[in-house]
Formats: sequence, structure tokens, C-alpha cells
Amino acid sequence: MTGHRAGSGTGRATDPETGFTPGFTPGFTPGSETGSETGSGPGLSAGFSAALEPLDWWDIPVLVELEETLFPGDSPWRAEMFWSELAAGHHYVVHRDSVGLIDGYAGLMVVADEAEVQTIGVRPDAQGSGLGRVLLRNLMRAAGPRRVLLEVRTDNVKALALYASAGFVRLGIRRRYYQPSGADAYTMAYPG
Repeated sequence: MTGHRAGSGTGRATDPETGFTPGFTPGFTPGSETGSETGSGPGLSAGFSAALEPLDWWDIPVLVELEETLFPGDSPWRAEMFWSELAAGHHYVVHRDSVGLIDGYAGLMVVADEAEVQTIGVRPDAQGSGLGRVLLRNLMRAAGPRRVLLEVRTDNVKALALYASAGFVRLGIRRRYYQPSGADAYTMAYPG
């Protein structure tokens, strides 16, 4: 899965088509901010460990570098933007590879009865491991029963497939949403 920028239900039944249970991550301990998932289930590489941890301020320079790699034509986030998200108390998590380097991150803003996926990014060499799905599940769990909104580039086929498999539906299109590239974005929601 390529990195993708996102912007702006009480029932948690498993979708029979995808096997995805929104808001559920196997191995999650109630009350934990992060949870963990291991194994070789659907979408996960064998032996993949998905222990997530909260984003700390000292991780921000690494996230800025990843943003520049993943979103070069779409105004990558600067350090100030991540600082602002942390200061506002939004939900941000990171994943570290086997040597402790960040290879994925995700953020969610919760406002009243809605939540917005702010960003999900997976380092290029970790894409295809199932990490994007684990990050999304974590955000959905953090959102609880709220409606979850996001924006995703219309040409990001892998991200669109991930969101569709998680039960997100397209609400509309935002023309020239991403700048300076001018790429269009779909607005998607769960539950739709």
C-alpha cells in the first residue's frame, strides 16, 4: 500500500465478504492505546508484528522525512503540523520495524460524533506487509462508534481497495484537493 493522506455505527459485526471487523485488532487489550497483532492472517506477512505505540515528539523528524518520501507532490506535512496534532491531543500511532525504525504511522482527529483520518503512511519497503490495514484498524478502534471520514487520492488504487474492504463508501469527489499536484480526492465514510 502506498502512503496516503487523508483529510477531513454502533454495530461492529464482521463483514462476511471481507472478514473485516471494524474497530477490532486481534491481540488488543481493552484500555490499551495501541494493541498488537502478530501472525500471518489475511493481509499480514508471516511473522509480521504490529505492535503500535503512541507518537512521541522525538519521532516527528522521522515522520517529516517519511512524508517527503510518500507525498512529494502533495504538500508533505511539516514538523509544526505534527506538533499541532500532538498538542491538540489527537490520536497518533507509529509502528517500528525489527530494528526499531518507524515504518508506518497514522493519525485520527475525533470531534463530537465524527472522526477524521488525518494521515496513514507506510514506508515503501514495508508496503504490502499488511501494516496499512493494522494502522487503519487502530484508528477505527480509537474512533469507537463514531462515523469515520477520510480523503484519499482517486488514483491510489491500493488505498481505495483497503478502505473498501474495511467498509468505507465513497461520498463524493473533491476536485484538485491535493496541492500543489492538483490531484483529486474521494471523500469516504464508515459507516456510510
